[in-house]
Amino acid sequence: MTVEFVGMIGTQHASEIHAPSSPVIDPAYTRRFARAHEDAGFDRILIGYGSGWPEGGQVAAHVAAHTERLGLLVAHRPGFVAPTLAARTFATLDQLSGGRVAVHTITGGNDHEQRRDGDYLGKDERYARTDEYLEILRRAWTSPEPFDYEGTYYRFEDFAAHVQPAHRIPLYFGGSSAAAYRVGGKHADTFALWGEPLRETAEQIASVRAAAEAAGRAEPPGISVSFRPILGPTEELAWERAHAILDTITTGRADWPRRAWGTDGKPENTGSQRLLAAAAKGDLHDRALWTAPARATGAGGNSTALVGTPETVAQALLDYVDLGVTTLLIRGYDPLDDAIDYGRHLLPLVRQELARRESLVGVR
Repeated sequence: MTVEFVGMIGTQHASEIHAPSSPVIDPAYTRRFARAHEDAGFDRILIGYGSGWPEGGQVAAHVAAHTERLGLLVAHRPGFVAPTLAARTFATLDQLSGGRVAVHTITGGNDHEQRRDGDYLGKDERYARTDEYLEILRRAWTSPEPFDYEGTYYRFEDFAAHVQPAHRIPLYFGGSSAAAYRVGGKHADTFALWGEPLRETAEQIASVRAAAEAAGRAEPPGISVSFRPILGPTEELAWERAHAILDTITTGRADWPRRAWGTDGKPENTGSQRLLAAAAKGDLHDRALWTAPARATGAGGNSTALVGTPETVAQALLDYVDLGVTTLLIRGYDPLDDAIDYGRHLLPLVRQELARRESLVGVR
């Protein structure tokens, strides 16, 4: 079985425990960060989306020019540009990068954050709009002939894209609500979840697969889960580091992510609510899942950790693979250094075990 590893980069050195100390866009750091992921053996890097953040497509183009094989997973919110323009934008980037582009669709789960970009639709309407948007994207990337479209949110005539992608661009999709399951189950190649306990993750996977079946799909989408691994050479040192990270978060020494994500108060999106519900049941779940950072940050973004030695965390990741997970998105609280450490100590262990299992299947 092949499992994809996805990292995440930013354009400056910053995290929940590191306040920004450089310009918002530091080109040299961005290049170094991306190359660290390529050298570490990651398959892709996620380039995130925020209403005030650097534009992800241009960041991806910069990264593509300074890496050789690293995949580019560009987070994208439907509704702010026409889907016909988005189709041409991503197809152009895919051609220029040699077929390395994937698109991560984020419909949006915070009304205040949406309004910063001028979007005043409610959640259900946003998902209905995303449904049309993704239908148009895929058709624009594959239609050999001009086509018309008339829907609730989009209408155009005689659209013809003269630029086509260099490969079939994968669509990733994030969300945890019933509307997300319905739309993502219909369109996504990979459905992205945040790191919940195993039982709750299995329930979400079942919901995604049921939605895909209801949409008439012969094969369900792949499943991604996201974690913040905290590694140490021993269990004791890993937990010592974990509690030092939590202390920095809770004392507010680098509280900018909460403000950036707009997560003050009760979160509106189902994914964050689910992480906080897991945290309310206890800090430690299953083999190594630690939910205290989610509670401390208001669960803005993926914020649950896996804590332990590389061997412990590798086995914890494999527990999710055993549920049917096909993509593992991991990023650290010390973003650049952790990416390097994951490549040295974590990714090889997971891949070695997967190869061992594959060899046993071949023997049988």
